[in-house]
Amino acid sequence: MTSASPLVIGATGMVGGAILRRLVADGANPLAMSRQRRAAEPGFEWLLSDLGNLAGAVLSPLDIVYATAPVGLVADAVPALAAAGMKRLVVFTSTSIATKWDSPDPDERAAIRQWGADEARAIAACEAHGVGWTVLRPTLIYLEGRDGNVSRIAGLIRRFRFFPLMGGGEGLRQPVHADDLAAAAIAAAAKPQCAGQTYNLPGGETLSYRDMVGRIFDGLDLPRIIVPVPDFVWRLVLPIATTLLPGLSATMAVRMAKDMTFDSAPAAAAFGYAPRKFRPRFR
Repeated sequence: MTSASPLVIGATGMVGGAILRRLVADGANPLAMSRQRRAAEPGFEWLLSDLGNLAGAVLSPLDIVYATAPVGLVADAVPALAAAGMKRLVVFTSTSIATKWDSPDPDERAAIRQWGADEARAIAACEAHGVGWTVLRPTLIYLEGRDGNVSRIAGLIRRFRFFPLMGGGEGLRQPVHADDLAAAAIAAAAKPQCAGQTYNLPGGETLSYRDMVGRIFDGLDLPRIIVPVPDFVWRLVLPIATTLLPGLSATMAVRMAKDMTFDSAPAAAAFGYAPRKFRPRFR
């Protein structure tokens, strides 16, 4: 290809895949980066390359780059991408940088602070190479059957027909669909005034953790059976629960009572961000 094309890094992921589909539908002829060779598909090309080792890669002429890969790898790749013509980078991180910065879990706290540092490195690298950057920070991302949050809860409900909540599960959440994030990325890239800005991207509805779980029951066409569990019981059963839900921790359970919400107004004003309400449907 001789003309500049948009590049999607992380094109096999939830958000990256949605960006790719939207670009193809718009006739943009994007490139999709992959570490493994993939068959050509109508509307786009696969670029066989490793984001962590772009120094010797032969890149097609670039313009806009959408990155859903780990932001630390993106930061390291900025010089090579800029050399290939990148003028604009839209990169995803997470609102977890704000909500979990002072997590009581030392491992989680260290990981989140590294995430924040990597985000800052990506911004600095873009500014050093004259690349306009936009950072998008989603809340709880879901894509039915693929994500590790909503779909994990759905899997537990499908298996056991009930869901345990620590206390009342009153903490507020704003689940956001992967396709809404894809639309946001493309819209932000098209607005010059969005360069040099960071936007929080919550979902289109704020609801309690309990109500969020209830909507997941609805999406499975199952009756809502939600069982409040006192804190001390949670801690007693946690060793068993972690065998059923890998990644579950006492910190995650306590967080069911914590509000984790953000304002979508800046993104709405800047590029028309209008995410859907939380109505998941599971096959």
